[in-house]
Amino acid sequence: MACKFYLYKGKGRKAENGHPWIYTTEIEGYDGTYENGDIVEVYNFKSDFIGKGYINDASKIAIRMMTRDINEEIDEDFFRKRLNAAWEYRKKVIDTSSCRFLFGEADFVPGLIIDKYEDYYVMQSLALGIDKYKDIVVKLLKDEFGAKGVYERSDVRVRELEGMEQTKGFLTEAFDTNVQIIENGVKYHVDIENGQKTGFFLDQKENRHAIHKICKDADVLDCFTHTGSFALNAGIAGAKSVLGLDISELAIAEATRNAELNGISDRVKFECHNAFDVLHQWVKEGRKYDVVILDPPAFTKSRSTIDSAVRGYKEINLRGIKMVKPGGFLVTCSCSHFMNPDLFKDTIADAAKDARRVLRQVEFKTQSPDHPILWNSDESYYLKFYIFQVV
Repeated sequence: MACKFYLYKGKGRKAENGHPWIYTTEIEGYDGTYENGDIVEVYNFKSDFIGKGYINDASKIAIRMMTRDINEEIDEDFFRKRLNAAWEYRKKVIDTSSCRFLFGEADFVPGLIIDKYEDYYVMQSLALGIDKYKDIVVKLLKDEFGAKGVYERSDVRVRELEGMEQTKGFLTEAFDTNVQIIENGVKYHVDIENGQKTGFFLDQKENRHAIHKICKDADVLDCFTHTGSFALNAGIAGAKSVLGLDISELAIAEATRNAELNGISDRVKFECHNAFDVLHQWVKEGRKYDVVILDPPAFTKSRSTIDSAVRGYKEINLRGIKMVKPGGFLVTCSCSHFMNPDLFKDTIADAAKDARRVLRQVEFKTQSPDHPILWNSDESYYLKFYIFQVV
């Protein structure tokens, strides 16, 4: 018999409208016994059933909803249906050779991320309740989705907020964790064991393709290049020259290797710099480019640091705008959920005003559709991507 949790009057309205989280502050009491990780039932103050999910009272997010059907069991068949639904959706909306296979709450499996790199899969468990089902998920990936190997990248700090240790390693027999993928016609070496996130930033797939049209015969500067994804797309699109910058020597080495893999090393170069420092200097020197790309890491991962993030985004966009030739293009992004779209838009506008340049919007995009945005769970919306002409 599942333990039943009851919410305070006036609480749980978002959950009743489909949001997948119940916070500890919303819970008035419970009937029965439970252990963290168990599936429990959730009811509002009138004892109307809302849904059921797994409990972890060590987390501020106490319950993560798995189903709204009181009769649906959380078992192998449940995960089979969820994984199949996620896969069928992606086959319709994106190139699935490499993609995010499952995006947690937005695919109705809270706390679980699965990325697919050709025939190899990377899993990330962000919550205690999901850890109990990892073996089932691995079995399904192998038996029904042709996984040649599955690797775990649960080496993320958010697990510690759940009272869990960070962990990584093989969930199947060991395999070579350096995998080669092709995206938008660009080849990449992906290190799924030690690379950022699960090895690669899949969420910018369609945005990387969107820059092709502005990069032909252009001189391009790509800041925060990481392993070179935007820079390589610019090169493949026919850029005259591309310079990618990153503060990490390891990332620069990998980006250089990727340029060699694509046979464009003559036009696509990489240098190790702190973008803030070097752009400040290059603005003074009067350097100009046809296209400037800004894809920084998230400057804020909480509400408490938004003000400093705004300053960071404004400063880097100000410097980037100043380096664009008249009639050239600025590509700028924010991957922070807490930097909401209006705030990001206003910050770029302030930077353009200070630079005394006019921005003409060419395109606005979000994360690629294999990272779907759930409208009743705004946490799933985080990536903002603009292309502007700078006049």
